[in-house]
Amino acid sequence: MLILASCSTGKYAATNKVYKKKAGEFAETIKSMPPVNQGVVLSDPTLQSWVGSVNFGIRRPNFVILHHTAQKSTDQTIKTFTIAKTEVSAHYVVGRDGKVVQMVNDYLRANHAGVGKWGNDTDLNSSSIGIEIDNSGAEPYSEPQLQSLMTLLATLKSRYKIPTANFIGHSDVAPRRKVDPANFPWKRFAEKGYGLWYDSVLVMPPEDFDATLALKIIGYDVSNLPAAIVAFKIHFVQTDVTPELTPAVKLILFNLYKKYM
Repeated sequence: MLILASCSTGKYAATNKVYKKKAGEFAETIKSMPPVNQGVVLSDPTLQSWVGSVNFGIRRPNFVILHHTAQKSTDQTIKTFTIAKTEVSAHYVVGRDGKVVQMVNDYLRANHAGVGKWGNDTDLNSSSIGIEIDNSGAEPYSEPQLQSLMTLLATLKSRYKIPTANFIGHSDVAPRRKVDPANFPWKRFAEKGYGLWYDSVLVMPPEDFDATLALKIIGYDVSNLPAAIVAFKIHFVQTDVTPELTPAVKLILFNLYKKYM
């Protein structure tokens, strides 16, 4: 069972009060019948009406996006996410000590992905859960941290039926703009069902293999091809993050893109 650190009292009481107020406002918006500022405006108002259906539910997330915090501590990250002017947040923060802090309800939209694209999805904030891993980006991830993250991902995957391929990194959805989570052990997590990885034995691609199309099929935004190549290598190569598509990288790419088809 996943245990979340409690931040409901003490120094976070004031920001929790703001969270509760904003969540309450969203609840009132959802409860209003008919919905406010929705529908259409017709010249004859009698042509539009409201009837509540009994068949509906809460929207569920379809992606999990991993980040590293690039900050010094979990407390510093929490502070960043509780200052309105930063306009950034995440659903969860996983500390170096393995403690997990939830900061946004899974069903709500957290401001973690920013401008980005994955496949045809251009609003990842609305379709994903964001997880910040407390790490500077230049240090190893601790074992307690990775174990807690693994448990969190297992919980989310089971709860929301998130496809294996939809566990991705911030750098994947925001090529050139982001490089996190840097040096993350994606292979280890893919072996447990959180993301995809290439096979140990690779088949040579055909002569007419289209690397650009392969990157696009996986999900990368190829409008800036060098940036897409770097993003791919941050995730799947790591030892080389230049924009050069070497034969060895093409081999990995060919093996991977078939898994996404």
